Amino acid sequence: MNDDYLQHEAEIVERIQNNESITTFRLKFTDPKIHRAYSFKPGQFNMVYLYGVGEVAISIVSDPLCLVDECLYDHTFRAVGRVTEGLAKLQQGDRLGIRGPYGRGWPVEEAKGKEVIILTGGLGCAPTVSAINYILARREEYGELRVIHGVREVAELIHQDLFAAWKKEPNTQVLFSSDKADPKWKEAVGSPVDRLSEVVITPNKTIAMICGPEGMMKAAAEALLKKGMAASDIYLSLERNMKCGIGQCGHCQLWNVFVCKDGPVFPYSEVSALLARRFIRHKRYMKCHET
Repeated sequence: MNDDYLQHEAEIVERIQNNESITTFRLKFTDPKIHRAYSFKPGQFNMVYLYGVGEVAISIVSDPLCLVDECLYDHTFRAVGRVTEGLAKLQQGDRLGIRGPYGRGWPVEEAKGKEVIILTGGLGCAPTVSAINYILARREEYGELRVIHGVREVAELIHQDLFAAWKKEPNTQVLFSSDKADPKWKEAVGSPVDRLSEVVITPNKTIAMICGPEGMMKAAAEALLKKGMAASDIYLSLERNMKCGIGQCGHCQLWNVFVCKDGPVFPYSEVSALLARRFIRHKRYMKCHET
């Protein structure tokens, strides 16, 4: 799959309804040669095309190791727009188009021999699932793994089978939080960033990977900096309106970088100033439009 502009047909081998608005497709290319040749890195994404409607960038949530045996790869998405709402209507056996993979993924090689913190919010867990599975499949190559996941409400806590399996892994801690309380909820209420206070960090031996709402990611990065971590050891997966996936259309441009091409995963040292400028601009815009 060397042609960045070329789509390949994939079949939905399994459709999983995670909750009312979140769906997972388990896919396989219809051309066996394409499927055998396909490879990706944790944190990369595909451009998923719904025939006659359009394309959308969706993270790959599988471990790349699965493709060694020609198994399937997964996409998890929330139905929030024209393309994803159309995708959510597809069923097992239906076909769609795939371009990719694109972008810079998680620093799983750089993290070998170190402790790893993975902090996510909302559906931000999906882009990190591949990294978590990658680490757990090579457990002896990494130190302590801490997964902190926050949701807006308890119903959004998908991947519960994965979380349960991760909790059983050695040297692995899994923490949850929910913005809203629930009578059956036994975990913390609030932001996942707050749970960082429960984690002991060895700053020069830790890599952090963060995904979720931008404000949450920025707050988490700043909290880790206060714990002594270097900005270059903190990685964020940014989300923008990616129309082409290869840095040609400009829709995902953040000042001088293209999120699809230069990211979506960035060291905080590369984007902290850019995000700060964005937030300042947003505050000025809101102030000018107050009524």
